[in-house]
Amino acid sequence: MAKGSKRKTASGDVATNRQASYRYNLLERFEAGLVLTGTEVKSLREGKAQLKDSYAVIRDGEVWLVGLYIAPYGPAARDNHEPERDRKLLLRRSEIDRLQGRIRERGLTLVPTRIYFGGPRSRAKVEIALARGKDLYDKREVIRNREMARDVQRELREARR
Repeated sequence: MAKGSKRKTASGDVATNRQASYRYNLLERFEAGLVLTGTEVKSLREGKAQLKDSYAVIRDGEVWLVGLYIAPYGPAARDNHEPERDRKLLLRRSEIDRLQGRIRERGLTLVPTRIYFGGPRSRAKVEIALARGKDLYDKREVIRNREMARDVQRELREARR
C-alpha cells in the first residue's frame, strides 16, 4: 500500500490478501516472480493493486495469476496496460510439478496472499499459498475464537488497572 494508507502492511508489501486466511486454510506458501510490463511496475510502486478475488491456475505447465487488479498508471495515458489481464508467475519446474500434483489429487487451490518488492534488485514477487477452502462452520469458529481472545485481552487490561 502507499504511504498514508489506513491498512497496515509489512514494509515492502504492495498489497495483501486479508480475506485469504479467512476463506481458506493456508497449507504451504511459495514465493514466485511476476512477469509485468513497465506501467504495471510503476503502478505497483505506487501501491495500486488489489488481490481480493484473484487466484492462480496452472495452464500448459505454466502458472498464471488470474484476477489481479493493477490500476492503470496515470502518466502513461495511451500506452497503459490492461488492469485485469492474466499475469505469468515464475516458479521452478519442480515446484510447478509438485503444485500440479497436489492440486489435482487433493482438491486444493492456489491463492495469492501478498505482493511485495523483494530480491537483490527489488523485483516484484508474489507469495502464493496452497489452500483448502473453509466451510461455513470453520469461518464461524475463527470469528468466535477471535472474539474470545479479544475478550480475554480486555479482561487482562482491566485487571491490571
